[in-house]
Amino acid sequence: MASRLEKLLFSVSLIDKASGPAGKIAAQIDQLNQRATAGFTQVGVGAAGLFATGYALKSVLSPAIEMDRALGEVRSLGVADAALKQLEKTSLSFSVQYGESAAEFVRSSYDIQSAIAGLTGTELSKFTEAGAVLAKGTKSDVGTITNYMGTMYGIFQTTADKMGKAEWVQMLAGQTASAVQMFKTTGSEMSSAFSSLGADATAAGISMSEQMAILGTLQATMSGSEAGTKYRAFLKGVGKAQDELGLTFTDSQGRMLPMLDILQKLRGRFGDTIDVAEGMQLQKAFGTQEAVALLNLLVPKADGLKDSMDALGNVRGMDKAREMADAMADPWQKLASLGTAVKTVFGRVMQPVLVPLVETLIAGGDVIMDWTERFPTLTKVVGIGILTIFGLVAAVSAFALVQGIAMLAMAGWSGAMLVGTGIAKAWRFAIAAAQVTWFLFNVAIWAGAAAFGALRTAFMASTAATWLLNAALLANPITWIVLAVAALVAAVVGLIVYWDELMEWFKNIKPLQMLGDAIDWLIDKINMIPGINIDTGGDIAVTEKIQQERDAMDSATAGLQSNKPNAVPTGGLMQQVNQSTTNNRGTHVEKIEVHTSGGVSGYQLADELALAGG
Repeated sequence: MASRLEKLLFSVSLIDKASGPAGKIAAQIDQLNQRATAGFTQVGVGAAGLFATGYALKSVLSPAIEMDRALGEVRSLGVADAALKQLEKTSLSFSVQYGESAAEFVRSSYDIQSAIAGLTGTELSKFTEAGAVLAKGTKSDVGTITNYMGTMYGIFQTTADKMGKAEWVQMLAGQTASAVQMFKTTGSEMSSAFSSLGADATAAGISMSEQMAILGTLQATMSGSEAGTKYRAFLKGVGKAQDELGLTFTDSQGRMLPMLDILQKLRGRFGDTIDVAEGMQLQKAFGTQEAVALLNLLVPKADGLKDSMDALGNVRGMDKAREMADAMADPWQKLASLGTAVKTVFGRVMQPVLVPLVETLIAGGDVIMDWTERFPTLTKVVGIGILTIFGLVAAVSAFALVQGIAMLAMAGWSGAMLVGTGIAKAWRFAIAAAQVTWFLFNVAIWAGAAAFGALRTAFMASTAATWLLNAALLANPITWIVLAVAALVAAVVGLIVYWDELMEWFKNIKPLQMLGDAIDWLIDKINMIPGINIDTGGDIAVTEKIQQERDAMDSATAGLQSNKPNAVPTGGLMQQVNQSTTNNRGTHVEKIEVHTSGGVSGYQLADELALAGG
C-alpha cells in the first residue's frame, strides 16, 4: 500500500516540476506572438499612412510636375521665360474652356517652335492655341494639326510675315475650319492635301483661299492626298496645255490666271462636260490623266467653286474654329480639366517649397554614395546589420505564420468535429423524421378504412330506415285514404282530359243501341209474366217526337251558324263544352231525365239518351 502511494506522489511531483517550465515557455511563446502581431500591425499602419501621404502628395503635384516637364521640353529650344509663362497661362485657359490637357497643349508648341523659327513674345502661344482649337473643332489630333501649321507656314511664309504671324495663323485656322464645314472633310484630310500639293500653287501666285477651295471641292470624290496630287499635276501642265490648245492661261506678266478664268476658257472650247475624245485631247495637252480628272470635276462646278472662293476669302479670324470647338466641348471633360488646372496652380505654388527639400535629399543620397565608396568596411557592416534585422523579422514572421497555420488547423479540426457531430445529429433527425412519417402514413390508412366502414354502415342504416318508413306508411289507414283520394282525383282528371275520346268511342260502338236491345229483351221477358203487359206501341210517336226535336235543334243551330259563323268552333257545342271543361278543370251536370209515355222501347230510350248526350 505504501509503495503504491509513493509511486503516485512521485508521479505528481514529476508532473508539477515539468508543467511549470512548460507553462512558462508557452507564456513566452504567446508573448512573442503578441509582440510580433503588434509589430506587424504598427508596421502596416505606418506603411499605409506613408503610402496614403505619398499618394495624396503625388495626386496634388502630378499636374504641376507634368506641366514642368512640358515646359522644360519647350525651354530646351531656347524659348524665353516670359514666352513660357504666357504659354502656360494660355494652356490652362484652353484646358478649362475645351476640356483638354494643358500639358499636351504645351508639348504641341514644341513642334511649332521647331518648325517655325523666330517666334517671339505671344506668337508661340497664339500658334499653339490656333492649332489646338482647330484640332478640337475639326476632330483631328493636336499633333496632326501642329504639323499642318508648320507646313502651311512653310508654304505661305511670305504672306504670314507680311500680315503678321499671329494674325495669319488665326486666319488659317478660320479658313480651314470653314473649308472643313463647307466640303464635309476633316482637318487631317486638308493637311494631307496641302502636303501633297506643296508650294507649287503659291509659286504660281494663287491665294490660300483659292487653293483651299479647289482642294476642298476635289475632296468630294477623292481623298485629300489624291486631290493635292491632281491639283499639282494640273499646275505643272498648264504651260504646255496653252500651247497645245491655243489658249492663254497666263497674264501679261507670265503669272498663271486664276482657276476660274482657265475654267471659263475651257468651257468655251469644250462645253460644260468633257467627252472621251475631248478628254484624250486634254490629256495630250496637259500630259497626265490626273489633270484631266481635275478638269472633269471642276468644269461643271465652276459656279459653285467661285462661291466657295469668295466665302473663304472673307474669313479673317478664327471665329468659325472657336464655334466648332465650343460645339464639341464636353461639360464633364471641362469639369475634370478644371480640377486638373486647380491642382496645377496649387502644385506650382508648393513646388518652390518642396523642390529644395527634394534637392537636399538628392544631395544626401550623393553623400551616402560617396561614403560607401570611401568606407567599404563600414558599408559591409551596415549591410550585414540590415540583413540581420531582415532575418530576425523574417524568422518572427515565419514563427507567427507557423503558429497561425497551427491555429487554423486546430480550428479546422474543431470545425470538422462540429460538422461531423452536426452530420450525425442530422442523420438521426432524418431517421426519426422518416419513422414519424411512416407512422403518420399508417394512421392515415387506418383512418381512411374506418371512414369507409362508417360510410357503409351509414348507408345500410339509411336503407333500413327507408323500408321501415314505407312499412309504417302502408300500415297506417290514413295512407290508404290518401291513396284513394289521389286515385279519384286521377280518374276525374283523366275523364276530363279524355272526354272527347270517350264520347267518340260511344258513338263508334253504339253502346246506346245495345242498351235498347237489352231493355226490349227485358220487357219481353217481363210480359211473359201473367197479368203484366207493357205496351211498346208509342215508339213511333216517340221516335217522331225525337226526330222533330232534332230538326228543331238543327234549325236553331243552322240559324245560329248563319248569324255567327265563328261563334261555335269546329266539332260542335260538345267540343266547346269539353274545351271549357278542360280550361275550367271541372264538369257539372245538373240532371238527366228519360220520360216514356205509355210503353217505351229500348230503342226509344237509346235515342233519348243520345239526344240528351248531344
